[in-house]
Amino acid sequence: MRLGFIGLGVMGQPMARHLLAAGHTLAIWARRPSVCQPLSAAGAQVCADPAGVGRASEVVFTVVTGGADVEQLSFGEGGLVEGLAAGSLLVDLSTIAPESARSLARRLAERQIDMLDAPVSGGEAGAIAATLAIMVGGDPAVFARARPLLERLGRTIVHVGGHGAGQVAKACNQMIMVGAIQAVAEALHLSRAAGADVARVRQALAGGSAASRVLEVMGRRMVDGDFAAGVEARLHHKDYGVVLAEAQRLGVPLPVSALVGQQLNALLAHGGARHDTAALLRVLERADAGGSGTRCPAQSGRDWT
Repeated sequence: MRLGFIGLGVMGQPMARHLLAAGHTLAIWARRPSVCQPLSAAGAQVCADPAGVGRASEVVFTVVTGGADVEQLSFGEGGLVEGLAAGSLLVDLSTIAPESARSLARRLAERQIDMLDAPVSGGEAGAIAATLAIMVGGDPAVFARARPLLERLGRTIVHVGGHGAGQVAKACNQMIMVGAIQAVAEALHLSRAAGADVARVRQALAGGSAASRVLEVMGRRMVDGDFAAGVEARLHHKDYGVVLAEAQRLGVPLPVSALVGQQLNALLAHGGARHDTAALLRVLERADAGGSGTRCPAQSGRDWT
């Protein structure tokens, strides 16, 4: 098929490569031309603007930061709609608000362009290994059309419901995952305060019912004091904004998520926007003794930032 891809970051690059490796033609665009170079060398066509990607494609994939970005790419000057033909398809892999996805789908439908909201979970490693979980909202027939392409990108692909439903599922995913990161941070913080060896506490928990991917990966980062970004905290902060806004819109109480959202606020306020979300541990440490904090033994001597 003739495919397009916009959003060639740490997730987008490997996903685009999988589609290209499957034998499809691929048109790409990025604000920074240098980002396109590796895919161009592999055979992708670099376009001058999103409209050019639309003209070259039957299906376009986007994976960008927020709903405003998807809207600008789609309807801004030189946007996708200036190039996409009737019957073409936009598959948005970004994490945005459910209502934003619904609004975009309605506006595209007015031009006879189909859309799926298909946010992903699994991080850079999942994108590289093509093992992502993909949560899809949209028309079932359109989903069936796109599924063979999505199977090149992920392992668990679920059609959740109508437009916006994929984003609802992704919001729930983020609630659980970041809530678990906060729980791991609190557990290790408590164990340190009680004088236990935090590395051995984590090892013990990993063998019991508390075992999880979050404990394995984020817990290891907390014990090691390694907060170089896997996923930058600012992105989870953005996602929690979506979660809490949707809860407010629906009048749904989310007491745990509200508290985790405040911890993310504190993390960003203390300069941790581009650190890994495991740095939620540092928020707890700063709260000790009026903000001076004491760190896990493995972190002694490391600066907050």
